[in-house]
Order: sequence, then structure tokens, then C-alpha cells
Amino acid sequence: MPTPLPDDRPIRWGLLGAGGIAHTVARDIVMTDGNVVAAVAARSAQRASAFASEFAGCRAYGDYEQLVNDDGVDVVYVATTHPHHREHALMAIAAGKPVLIEKPVALTAAHTAEIFEAAKQADVFAMEAMWMRTNPLIRKAEALVDAGAIGDVRGVRAEFGLGLRFDPEHRLYDLANGGGALLDLGVYPVTFGYLFLGQPESVAVTGSLAASGTDETVAMQWRCADGSTAQLWCSAPVSSPNRGAIYGTEGWILTEGQAHRPTGLIVHGRDGVHHIDDPIAGQGSGYGPEIAEVGRCLRTGLSESPLIPHADTIAIMGLLDHARAELGVRYPGE
Repeated sequence: MPTPLPDDRPIRWGLLGAGGIAHTVARDIVMTDGNVVAAVAARSAQRASAFASEFAGCRAYGDYEQLVNDDGVDVVYVATTHPHHREHALMAIAAGKPVLIEKPVALTAAHTAEIFEAAKQADVFAMEAMWMRTNPLIRKAEALVDAGAIGDVRGVRAEFGLGLRFDPEHRLYDLANGGGALLDLGVYPVTFGYLFLGQPESVAVTGSLAASGTDETVAMQWRCADGSTAQLWCSAPVSSPNRGAIYGTEGWILTEGQAHRPTGLIVHGRDGVHHIDDPIAGQGSGYGPEIAEVGRCLRTGLSESPLIPHADTIAIMGLLDHARAELGVRYPGE
């Protein structure tokens, strides 16, 4: 069991990577009580310094190893590009640092399992940065389903279409950089389906590839052992409403806004139709609950979050592995 962090001081975050997602999460870190951005590292020392200048007392490193060995860092957020998650997570774990790893944790389920096993052996906390699973509206939907508000769940639908035209220079279309719709976008619909249905018994996959060889549009049809089904879809070049829905024998739940960051829920249940507002509206970009969950786990000495168990993350990555294999997408060095 990891040693709990004390309650009498802020949790000091170190960020590996200084890109867009690192900026967004860092701003929410400092907005979340009991958390500070203590350090950032990037391949470019100049870029790290520019990032650090936005946060009081933040140290800047042009070397990732310096950050993970910084005694003034309590937890490392891995926000580098997909192919580097494994290396950087293992580096932080080897230094004895807890890790929050941006999704996907790694390029494959096997590499994901390797990271979590390393964390277990080192007795440090590790978690996938699947912020959707800590979102209070998603958790409310789970609670409603568990309470039987819509009867037995018989179907799930979720989508994520970005509407990004093909650009061979863009990371999402760069095979060598872990590009493709599945890992960036599809991980959300697949996670949504898994939350409400669990592991499917069979999965049918169809889709199309971009000229660069990445998966650009992917559709999945799940069938579970109890006969329930899911329709899950993602696309880099095609835009969509990006909603999610859960269908039960006595009603249904629909997300408002994007399913991975809903702005409300519409519930048609046994007790009528009602709307649930977003309890974190206006509170940063929505990463606060994820940051708070990491803090809760670190202060109570947990090695993994019950909201985002390692086994679930590995299983979901396995479903993405299967979909990529069906489409013939393979990353260099995989």
C-alpha cells in the first residue's frame, strides 16, 4: 500500500509535456483545492520555461528524468504524445512517483498492463486520465442505472466525430505518432459502452482508413451475453453531435453536450421525464473531478482508483486493439 500523502500541504504536480492538453489540465489543477503545478518538463527547455511562467513557483526542465527525480513533485501527469506514454510512465514509476497517464495509457493493451504491473511492483499509484469516468453526470447516470431507474439496460449508443479534414502533418493522421480515430476519439464511446454493458461477447468492426494508414472512421457493434447491444462510432474527418444514450426496459438516459463531458442529462424513467443540470458548470474545463480523485487516492494511500480500475483500462484497450486489428492498422514498433 502506498504511503498516504499528508493533508497539511498541497499536492505538487509535475507535468511531462507542455502541449495543449497539459496546459488545459494544469489550469484546472490550480483551480482544484489542495493542488499546485510544481514543475513541467518538455524536450525544449525554452518551451518548458514558457509554460512554467504561467504558474507561480513552477520549475521548468528540458529533460524528463530531471522532473521525475524532483523531490518536490508528488505525482507526475504524463501528457506527452501517445507513443511516449509507456516510456515516460515507466520512467516516473521507476523513480517512485505516482502517475496519471493521459489516455490512451499506451498504444496496446499489453503495454498498458506492463505499466500497471510496474506500478504494482513499485507500490505507487497509477491511473488512466479518463476524465469522463470521474465526471459527476456520468457517475449520476451510473447510479441511476444501478438503482433501476430505466429498468434493465438493453442497449447503449455513443459517438465521437471530430470533423478534422485529412492532413498528413496532423498528429491524428500520423501513424508513427499513434494517430487514428480510435485511440484519440473512439476510446470515449468504447469506455461509455463498457461502463454500462461491461465486456461484450462479440464485436463486429467496420470502417475506413486515411491515406496515411490511420483509422479515420470506425463503427463497432457489440453483443453481450445477456443479449444487450451497443453501437459505437468514431471519426476523425466527420463531425457528429457526440452524444451518448443508455436504453433500458423502462426508459432511457441521454447525455447533453458531448458524452465524454456532458452538460446535462435527460432521464426518461419510471418516474417520468426530468433534467439533471451540470454540477461543475463554469468550473474550469471539467478536469477538476479527475484531479480531485487523484488527490483522494494519494491522500488515502490507494494504488488505483475504484472509479477507473486498472482491469477496466486494460480491457478497453484490448477492445481497441481488436478493432485496429480488424481494420489492419498497426503502429511502427508495435
